[in-house]
Amino acid sequence: QRGYALYWGTSEWSASQIEKAYDFAVENSLHRPIVEQPQYNLIYNHKVEKEFAPLYKKMGLGLTTWSPLASGLLTGKYLNGVPENSRLSMSSMTWLQKELENPQIKKIVMELQKIAEKSHISMAQLAIGWCTLNPRVSTVILGASRIEQLKENLKALEVLNQIKDLKKELDQVATIAHL
Repeated sequence: QRGYALYWGTSEWSASQIEKAYDFAVENSLHRPIVEQPQYNLIYNHKVEKEFAPLYKKMGLGLTTWSPLASGLLTGKYLNGVPENSRLSMSSMTWLQKELENPQIKKIVMELQKIAEKSHISMAQLAIGWCTLNPRVSTVILGASRIEQLKENLKALEVLNQIKDLKKELDQVATIAHL
């Protein structure tokens, strides 16, 4: 009411929750939610691609996404097991280790690896670039544990035009699993 919060958003809400909040705000002359912060990547994309689709037109919903590399799964570093001192080697990450056993996730990673080898663009850059190319995404939140990873990931912007040319192939990879 004092005008301090002019814009607000949600994080990991369902489409129905966002729509209810939006409708409530409209009915009560309040500030409406304008952005959602979902996980979004080649593995976990159903919410952004399908569930939120009606909201984009209705309310102009924008996205600030996180985990474009699916906690490192899309980098390819786990294709031959879990390296020592990696995120997945931590005891608190056993839930994510189970993802490595999922045949759909393995197939996605292997298909991404093929595109990376053919294009000479790293798997991480392809995955980040694919997220960036979604017109609903204004921000892709990166997570890096080392400065080298951050530098490598940011190079996705340098090859974004090449990734645009590969988008149809990457879209096909993203349809393998709707998790």
